[in-house]
Amino acid sequence: MFADTTITVLNVLIFLTASTLAFSLMNTLIAREAVRRRAARMGGDEAGADNRRSLRYSGRRAAQKLVDYTTKHYSAEGSTDLKAVRQRLILAGIYDPHAAAYYFLARGALAVVFALTAYFGLSMLGLNTKTSFWLFVFGGACLGYLAPSLYLDRRIAARRLEHQAGFPDFMDLLVVCADAGLSIEAALDRVGRELGLSYPSLAANIHMANLEIRAGRTMSEALEHLGDRLGLEEARSFATLIQQSDELGSSISDALRVYSDDMRHKRLSRAEEKAYSLPAKLAVPMMVCIFPVLFIVILCPVIVRVATNMW
Repeated sequence: MFADTTITVLNVLIFLTASTLAFSLMNTLIAREAVRRRAARMGGDEAGADNRRSLRYSGRRAAQKLVDYTTKHYSAEGSTDLKAVRQRLILAGIYDPHAAAYYFLARGALAVVFALTAYFGLSMLGLNTKTSFWLFVFGGACLGYLAPSLYLDRRIAARRLEHQAGFPDFMDLLVVCADAGLSIEAALDRVGRELGLSYPSLAANIHMANLEIRAGRTMSEALEHLGDRLGLEEARSFATLIQQSDELGSSISDALRVYSDDMRHKRLSRAEEKAYSLPAKLAVPMMVCIFPVLFIVILCPVIVRVATNMW
């Protein structure tokens, strides 16, 4: 019995020793891992050296070199095409400094992807022996090349509709703030916060104009840039109105009130124009879809009676 007790105690001591060593080793490893993560977040030299050996770092470095090369060779500063592309990107709400390079890379990559998709897809269907095979491949490449431009056009059109719908409300709120005694800068800040839920794109552009004013730009320059970003003639006219009112010393509240009424009339005119053009737009769908059905419903009994001599 004494020998069994000794063996049991020895086993317990061995178990406790092994558990203590394992627990200590685990705590040491956890502490080292926590220190390594903190050093990586702080941008330490050793963490940076470890990251340089990783595949993620190599991929990011290669992508950055490709973007820089595209920006340097295909996005020259003096290029007229680049200025047009950047203007379209700004109108679409894309303000990244490398957006033009991404745009050109997307056009080339999508052209290759669509062409390869058409090639392998038609080959799997057994249509690679037909004469129109390469025509479909070329069409897929053209579609991929034009896809980024079509996406930008749709995004610009959607944002322009939002800006046109929200600009009269922006003018009304601006008139209310001006009548309440606020300055133009304070009124722009207040109106931008009020329009955040209804018109997020318009509110974001107004906030950018406020940031430009705080950074030292004049009111006229900030409003001109606002009109360029919105892509509306009304916004450019609003910038000219504020500039002329400031130069001539006239009442800004009266000018804003008159211009707000003009914006309301323009929006009402656009709504009436759409309502008046609706019958002309419905003529073709009615002739193609509704009138044939009516003719069939009306003439079908007559045709059946003639065919069966049931007069």
